[in-house]
Amino acid sequence: MKEILLCKCGEIVLKGANRRFFEETLCKNIRYRARPFGRFEVTANQSTVVIAPLDGEADMDGLFEAVLRVFGIVGVSRCAVCEKDMDAIARTVREYVPPFLSGKKTFKVEAKRSDKTFPLNSPAIAAEIGGVVLEANPRLRVDVRNPDVVLHVEIREMGAYIHAGQFRGAGGMPVGTNGRALLLLSGGIDSPVAGYMIAKRGVQLEAVHFESFPYTSERAKEKVLELARIVAQYAGSFPVHVVSLTHIQEELVKNCQEDYFTLVLRRYMMAIADRLAHSLGCGGLITGESLGQVASQTMQALGVTDPVATLPVFRPCIGLDKEEIIQVARRIGTFETSIQPYEDCCTVFTPKHPRTRPELSRVLEQQNRLDFEALVQEALDGMQTVRVKNEP
Repeated sequence: MKEILLCKCGEIVLKGANRRFFEETLCKNIRYRARPFGRFEVTANQSTVVIAPLDGEADMDGLFEAVLRVFGIVGVSRCAVCEKDMDAIARTVREYVPPFLSGKKTFKVEAKRSDKTFPLNSPAIAAEIGGVVLEANPRLRVDVRNPDVVLHVEIREMGAYIHAGQFRGAGGMPVGTNGRALLLLSGGIDSPVAGYMIAKRGVQLEAVHFESFPYTSERAKEKVLELARIVAQYAGSFPVHVVSLTHIQEELVKNCQEDYFTLVLRRYMMAIADRLAHSLGCGGLITGESLGQVASQTMQALGVTDPVATLPVFRPCIGLDKEEIIQVARRIGTFETSIQPYEDCCTVFTPKHPRTRPELSRVLEQQNRLDFEALVQEALDGMQTVRVKNEP
């Protein structure tokens, strides 16, 4: 008996002439994720991606968990494959299905005959296999309305597939089908969620992290890299570009009014990110801002920081409250790392009373007290890059 994974495609089934591109990208992403778990054949057919092991050394358990985090897949089923013959199907059901029936009281069988040359139609297949299950498990009873478990028999061109339902996949679009964008990644809760949400729309990530060493610690940077590794389990491997803001912040303290520190610093961050994004071939920036959450995220504050950027700024969290963002962070596994108590650059030299309704002319007056262009270029020249990998 051979076990495979059946992965149901999501939105890409609605694509027209470009559908093949989306399917090929999804298969490529799956092959990359599957490498640590053995050798597999990955093929797309009939709105489904089939992942079949090429030898007995494959780690199907590890692969199953990894595939659940691949964007572009809405459902994953572990499935037994056999010949398209009712005797072979019945034999496979007896061998493969019992673990799925453990502790269950009711069941139903659903059949799908994609290969119309098969002699029995779908209702007849379901009835016959239901009898096989009842004969082997007399304690069970059939419930077609609300069963504890649904057994599926699919007759396809390549064989007969038997499985007991599917697990929910990550959904979205295959990473790499919607361009590349640069994530401003901090050590907080919001920005990893923002990166996850945009990657789910098929965007390949790059990331920039701003540090303020020695005011921020090496542990703070490691925390951010760990967050990037967690996001990479969904988004795939990507580089994190680490940029120091120390000199810029020290110059702000010397030359600018305290209540403008955060706003001018945000303009530096956006300018640095924008120029870096252009050099990397990115089509946009990603931030974790939520409207009104802090002083720098009021409508007026965003209005004076955004003009520095020439690329679109994607803010997937903008209309979410903190609890909604936390729910996503918990689901994807970033929350516990985000709340570790290590400072980041935004908590250094924070003004006691930051401006919440700033005027652009006043912000520019503060910014012009410094050599803006020289400080931006200096920060970019000192950049370091760490590539985080999607590791099981």
